[in-house]
Amino acid sequence: MTSALSWHHAPAKINLALHVTGQRADGYHLIETIAVFASIGDRIGVGAAKADSFSITGPEAGALCADDPAQNLVIRAREMLRAAIAGTGRHAPPVALVLEKALPAGSGIGGGSADAAATLTALIARWNADDLADTIREKAVELGADVPMCLRSRPLIARGVGEFLTPLAAMPPLAMVLVNPRRHVSTPAVFSALVRKDNPPIPIAETAGLSTARDWADWLGGHSRNDLQAPSIGLTPDIAGCLDDLRQTGPLLARMSGSGATCFGLYDDMDAAERAATHLLRQRPDWWITATETGPSQQEAP
Repeated sequence: MTSALSWHHAPAKINLALHVTGQRADGYHLIETIAVFASIGDRIGVGAAKADSFSITGPEAGALCADDPAQNLVIRAREMLRAAIAGTGRHAPPVALVLEKALPAGSGIGGGSADAAATLTALIARWNADDLADTIREKAVELGADVPMCLRSRPLIARGVGEFLTPLAAMPPLAMVLVNPRRHVSTPAVFSALVRKDNPPIPIAETAGLSTARDWADWLGGHSRNDLQAPSIGLTPDIAGCLDDLRQTGPLLARMSGSGATCFGLYDDMDAAERAATHLLRQRPDWWITATETGPSQQEAP
């Protein structure tokens, strides 16, 4: 029997820009990315239990039904933290975990990584492991390149393989529409199809003075890109259709996130985003389409 669950948000991650700048000797690609985090996301439910348990619910749960639960990033995150606690001579008691899946799996918006990050945050609090928080943040990249970003869940630029993070100080909330054509994209296949792997970095110094969504959209469109967009379209042509449909709604910018297949459109405000999402849903009722807003940069207290 489990206790009542406490719920923790696992927000979607959107790559506004993603530059592939090199490749290490071990095969890992070096990136620079501007990442923001949306109001929409999965949820992780946590409760006390006599034995460990894990279940998946929610509108997007079906895509994970055939997967080995032991390989789910929620379970891997639990076991990473439990091993770290055991290393200090302490015991982490059994816990019930529920993944409420709202984001499409394998869609380039960090769903699994966000789930792992939310699990780590929730269990650090439940198991009184605040003393291990820094250690876990350093090890989180072992779960996936996006997990350190998702632990922050604030506008940032990530470098290396995703482990070197710098907060962005002046990112406003961004109204956007997310569109996924219900196609799964293999990230390794996309990187393999990338023709050039030593592209120029993001000229992030040029963003000083940007303050509005329109400012950022204009700058992103003129000075940044997603280096994975072209190879992803080559492997999954429906992504081009997503971008075409988004552009017909008059966004400030339309681009693919991550390795795809989810694309985003930026708009002046949420009213415009919601109108665009409603229009697209009429045209593509079988696609995953939602309007959402990203969180702004944290402001330091005066």
